[in-house]
Amino acid sequence: MKHRIQKSYFILIVLIIISSVVIGYFWYQNYQLKKHGLVLESELLETQADFSSTTKNLKDVIGLLSEELSQTKTERDDFEQKYNSEKKRMDNLALQISGIQGTVGYLEKLSKTDPELLQKYSKVYFLNENYIPETLVKISPEYTYNPQEDYFFYSKTWPFLQDLLSAAASANIDIKIISAYRSFGRQSELKSGYKMVYGSGANQFSADQGYSEHQLGTTLDFTTSEIGDTYSGFEKTITYQWLLDNAYKYGFILSYPEDNKYYQFEPWHWRFVGRSLAEKLYQEDKNFYDIDQREIDQYLIFFFD
Repeated sequence: MKHRIQKSYFILIVLIIISSVVIGYFWYQNYQLKKHGLVLESELLETQADFSSTTKNLKDVIGLLSEELSQTKTERDDFEQKYNSEKKRMDNLALQISGIQGTVGYLEKLSKTDPELLQKYSKVYFLNENYIPETLVKISPEYTYNPQEDYFFYSKTWPFLQDLLSAAASANIDIKIISAYRSFGRQSELKSGYKMVYGSGANQFSADQGYSEHQLGTTLDFTTSEIGDTYSGFEKTITYQWLLDNAYKYGFILSYPEDNKYYQFEPWHWRFVGRSLAEKLYQEDKNFYDIDQREIDQYLIFFFD
């Protein structure tokens, strides 16, 4: 019995020891967990504090950057406004300089162009006996009706006439020059001769000296090999029709079309007025002598273009 009691007592002691060990172990583990939890909590709090500090620093940096960006944008806008203002001023200055240069060039070009070349003469303006074109060139006999006679044309407009004659030849158009430059004296002789034959009727087809376009050296009378110096029926030829359709391209116009107020219809009489004015008259179906002289004068600068 005693032995049994001792055994039970021993077992109890063992159980107590085991329970103490187990309790101690779990207590220790719980302690470690709490300790570790406190460390983690401390680290978390520290991390949160660091994050808050970093966030504040970032916000401060972003704020500074925003201010700098706003200031930079303002400075850029101010610079752009000043640049555009200066650019506009420089552009206006360039336009003024260009305008001055253009005006100087315009005036220089006009100063080298004989103003008489676009005047309306036939019974309107007068060329005195001393007027002679600046330079005259002899027309090649291949283009004239009478190769033995000398015909002259204003040298600066000769290239335009030559182009017209070449184009006509390429189109198989029979065209000959029968009259070109005539001096004041020569026109006087012709008019006197016509008056002797036709009396006052000569005024219907012949200009007095000083009023003839031929004195300019830019006017021609055309004919054909068949018609010759009679001029009769020239308006019925294909040569005349070709001139109506093409002469303006080379700067020539018909001075006295049908129903003009100055002379009888002269289909053979063509005057160089420059391609710009000739094309305007052709497109608008107008007669040179029917438009105002001030309008005509605007084309003087384009006379040789």
